[in-house]
Amino acid sequence: LTVVASITVAVAFPLLLALCRRNEALKESQKELEHALRHDPVTGTLRANAFATSVEHAMDRRRLCISESPDGVMLVLRVGNFDDIGRRYGPQWADTLLQSIVRIVHSSVRYGDLVARLASDELGIYLPGTTPENARDICERIRARIDETTFTAGQERHIPVTVRLGGTRGGDHADFYALREAANHAALAEEEA
Repeated sequence: LTVVASITVAVAFPLLLALCRRNEALKESQKELEHALRHDPVTGTLRANAFATSVEHAMDRRRLCISESPDGVMLVLRVGNFDDIGRRYGPQWADTLLQSIVRIVHSSVRYGDLVARLASDELGIYLPGTTPENARDICERIRARIDETTFTAGQERHIPVTVRLGGTRGGDHADFYALREAANHAALAEEEA
């Protein structure tokens, strides 16, 4: 009986250890897959659908929670000459430009603020608990940092980059899509002005 128990332990232990390692590897693969599904591979920001879900969740939580400010602002940043840059310098340069702009945005907002790539030339930024006045300051900070940055490609010393930023208060809209549409209109109005 002791010999059978020893053989069982000798055989079962390595199998259980291998099974545990395989489960850990599977969990890690699942985390990586979930991250890839939620994040844009070029910019590392949220994808549009994950951003929409996160913004709606944050808006709902703020409506229900008395201790948190119901304020929040949705910003849309559009790179006005993104397609021209992509055609002239190639898609690799356009991706590099967008990555640089994302770094500028991340350095200009708070840790808990949400940033996403909504379209090839468009970023969404949700600032929970932010007033319109604070959002204006953030927009000016982003604009100033983009203006201060020298974007170069190939032989060109300086490539002009135009951005449009528009935003709207979160509490004024029922859902994410209405909020995004209003922020887009504000960005377009800024361009026309």
